[in-house]
Amino acid sequence: MTDASELRLGAIAAGGKRAIARALAAIERERESPAVEALLDEAYRSARAHVIGITGPPGVGKSTLVNVMAARWRAAAITVGIIAVDPSSRVSGGALLGDRTRLASDPADSGLYFRSLAARGRLGGLADLAFPAVVLFRALFDRVLVESVGVGQSEAEITAVADTVMLCVQPGSGDSLQFMKAGIMEIPHLAVVTKADVGAAARRAEADIKGALSLAMPMGRAVDVLGISATSGDGLERLDQALEAHWQHLGSHDRLETGRQQQAESWLRDLVRTEYGRRGEEAASVSLRLPRGVAPFGHAERLLASLELRRLPL
Repeated sequence: MTDASELRLGAIAAGGKRAIARALAAIERERESPAVEALLDEAYRSARAHVIGITGPPGVGKSTLVNVMAARWRAAAITVGIIAVDPSSRVSGGALLGDRTRLASDPADSGLYFRSLAARGRLGGLADLAFPAVVLFRALFDRVLVESVGVGQSEAEITAVADTVMLCVQPGSGDSLQFMKAGIMEIPHLAVVTKADVGAAARRAEADIKGALSLAMPMGRAVDVLGISATSGDGLERLDQALEAHWQHLGSHDRLETGRQQQAESWLRDLVRTEYGRRGEEAASVSLRLPRGVAPFGHAERLLASLELRRLPL
């Protein structure tokens, strides 16, 4: 059992990477403990980061882009937390790629922290630990990057943790009809064509994405489509500007707080469904709607305890 004094947000912020690692381990092993719930509720109320979800098919260059974006932000003294959700090993259940093969970083840089999570069979490209980890990271860093596994239609799960969703597509990946079949064109706030320095193929990919978005997006919602190259740096400044513009957009008309409350309620619903199935979700329907400003983690334990008293079948 982790010492409760180590699970205070101030102590973790002051303790550097080792303190963050201990906190994540406690969240994974002891999520229902009062100390972990108190930490997560405090972190939920102390959010300050812009959470950017990066999704797209394997091989599109998401990890390379994450590396470059993190390096640019660190050069500007912006702190960055990165969560990369990997496919799982069938042997150990852990993340196949792991930290060392994903990110070139300075171990002494306390302003940059990277964590790989294993999807463990979750086709949506996220891990069960992803939401609590994002909640902790967004209270500790200025920016949080979440890179999903990227496996097709279920990539929409990235919306459960991200404020801004960025879809990555590479040249030669197909026409707008294929994008529509993938079922992911309704979720991005920003679409980027990676490896845009290949010329005509990149321009065709941009046109394909714009065509798919014109069919998928509701009237009045515009999505920027940018061509970028992580290796040459082309388009990266425009990418920063587009991300900042969407962050400012979220800050207007209460969009950010509303979106994060919906994410918390979605996590709470998944938790109850996992523990008690459809009957539990129906029995808890009123309590699954969080009052504005209420953090979900302590609320979840009280809700599960009330369902336990009703002796609902598992």
